[in-house]
Amino acid sequence: MSTDSVNALTPVPTLPGQDEPLPVIAIDPAASENYFNRELSHLQFNYRVLKQALDSNHPLINRLIFCCIFSSNMDEFFEIRVAGLRQQMKYGRESVGPDGMLPEQLLSEISRVAHEHIHEQYDILNNVLIPEMEKEGINFVRRKEWTPAQAEWVQRYFEDEILPVVNPIGLDPSHPFPRLVNKSLNFIVELDGKDAFGRETGMAIVPAPRSLPRLVRLPDEVCDGGENLIFLSSMIHAHADELFPGMEVKGCYQFRLTRNADLELEDDLEDLASALRGELLSRRFGDGVRLEVADNCPEELVQFLLREFGLTERDLYQVHGPVNLTRLMAVSGLVNRPDLTYPGFSPAVPKQIRNKEIIFDAIRQQPVLLLHPFESFTPVIDFLRQAAKDPQVLAIRQTLYRTGADSEIVEALMDAARRGKEVTAVIELRARFDEAENLELASRLQESGVIVVYGVVGYKTHAKMILIVRREEGKLKRYVHLGTGNYHAGNARLYTDYSLLSCDDALGDDVNKLFQQLTGMGKALKIKKLFHAPFTLHRRLIELVDREAGYGTGGRIIFKINALTDPDLMQALYRASQAGVEVDLIIRGICCLKPGVPGLSENIRVRSIVGRFLEHTRVYHFGNHGRPETYCSSADGMVRNLVNRVEVAFPVDDRELAARLQDDLDAYLADNCQSWMLQPDGSYIQNHPGEGEERVAAQTVLLERLTGK
Repeated sequence: MSTDSVNALTPVPTLPGQDEPLPVIAIDPAASENYFNRELSHLQFNYRVLKQALDSNHPLINRLIFCCIFSSNMDEFFEIRVAGLRQQMKYGRESVGPDGMLPEQLLSEISRVAHEHIHEQYDILNNVLIPEMEKEGINFVRRKEWTPAQAEWVQRYFEDEILPVVNPIGLDPSHPFPRLVNKSLNFIVELDGKDAFGRETGMAIVPAPRSLPRLVRLPDEVCDGGENLIFLSSMIHAHADELFPGMEVKGCYQFRLTRNADLELEDDLEDLASALRGELLSRRFGDGVRLEVADNCPEELVQFLLREFGLTERDLYQVHGPVNLTRLMAVSGLVNRPDLTYPGFSPAVPKQIRNKEIIFDAIRQQPVLLLHPFESFTPVIDFLRQAAKDPQVLAIRQTLYRTGADSEIVEALMDAARRGKEVTAVIELRARFDEAENLELASRLQESGVIVVYGVVGYKTHAKMILIVRREEGKLKRYVHLGTGNYHAGNARLYTDYSLLSCDDALGDDVNKLFQQLTGMGKALKIKKLFHAPFTLHRRLIELVDREAGYGTGGRIIFKINALTDPDLMQALYRASQAGVEVDLIIRGICCLKPGVPGLSENIRVRSIVGRFLEHTRVYHFGNHGRPETYCSSADGMVRNLVNRVEVAFPVDDRELAARLQDDLDAYLADNCQSWMLQPDGSYIQNHPGEGEERVAAQTVLLERLTGK
């Protein structure tokens, strides 16, 4: 953490009735009490997602999906963040962030907050969402409610689909407790009696077959109207005795273990791909970090499971309902109720591109800025497709972080290579939870003739760049795509991200140099327009913040990012606030900076937007005393992005496009219904329109502005 001296503080104004101003209390921007804890802020974001399940402005099925997304987010939080804290303690490597909290203290506070939030989640599910869905004719049919016809159908389904693949495991000296897969659905079963071999163990484990759906739709012919769904767990519970013939099943209870899923790779690997393949095998069986158990499970069985997994009461979550609510996302595909989901829309395509048969002609006239998902991702795909087929195109280079299994982007690269073009793909194998898919992707590309490299060991390649080299009028011309998101068409329909298509000579030269650094070796090359991590991005952002501080009350800063945890950048923002700069931070998730603290950050406002689409754009805007500068980036305000990754920030210096970006930011700052304001105590308060005030939702504004919907 930087320990630069505190800048001069803005004098405290005179209060009414006073002749002299209050004395200025020097507040050190580096002091630990001036920061929120990263992990606790992360939990706050997950909680804001959960709260969407109560917002009647969202369609009912999408409210259920928000409840499921909360579960998925919490899974990853335990797999990565909690697991990391436990690893620190296990190996005596405790470290603290700028807030100063120790891992043991933090784990206790995480447990307290997570238990509260998960309890509220099940309360929302059981007492709000399920009753509202029942009113709409969507029913989760419980065992005790089965009609004879439904029970008969379940019997056949169990015999035909479940029994042939389920594998019960009795526990005795020759059958030790099985090694269960991370986040798998399992049952602990109490038994009475002896089996065919005379064994009397009293206990068994039944892993639910991973090949079977967790939620099944009952046929209409055995129901009295409506949409009727049944849980796989209910069917296994109902017929558990058939898994242990001749024995009495005294109880059957769901549980699920969450394991450490982070991958640890050394920096001096000889073969990153081979090492990663080995690590992926261990991810499914890492150390346990959380145990979820049905709340009707007897205490002695709960304690037995905790001992088996080496966990304590702090790690135990007893839930009233299914132990994996993420699987409820299947509802949207099992019921046909479009009236209970968001209406569809067609992403817009700017006229500049729509009216040009050859996309390169459009880009030469003016750079193109796209905001997904309001504007289509198809032009980015067409950019590559046309390049693959264009005889004037000589070479294509691209970074790939996440692409999806069936990617048109990948098909275009393979097509280009087959046509004899020089195609290079820089694949980041360590994109979390996409590692296996990226290994397969690398193999496919190599088989088609694409040159594949894995970036730089020790620095994830997170930058989103495409470079196309085209011969025009006897000279080589470079075209680039730079983005804030991934080259994943599915994500482009769900995440907000910017794409810039340009043939600016300086940008093209910069991107070419970055690819040289990634694929070759040598000293860092001089870059003209881009800021790039790990070399210049961190330093330049802080310099620009400090420049605004130099303008005092004439300074202006707007950041729209996903997270802010970097101590140096936060201290720079504190200094700017102390100098009188107006600072608006639109931060979707984690924010360790404390806004609104007198003498430190009273000029800083932090808001989080949570809505239909996942906010993912990163924009850094500086007023620059009437000569505004705006940068879009793949990087958040985090140490891992600014120091430990390969990232880029690119300027949007076309006046028309820069004005459009400002309009977009203004829409987010005007949001009064999907925005949450961070308070000095770390809580968030949702904004609501005042009396007589028009309701403004930024995502709706952008949807209407760009698509007319």
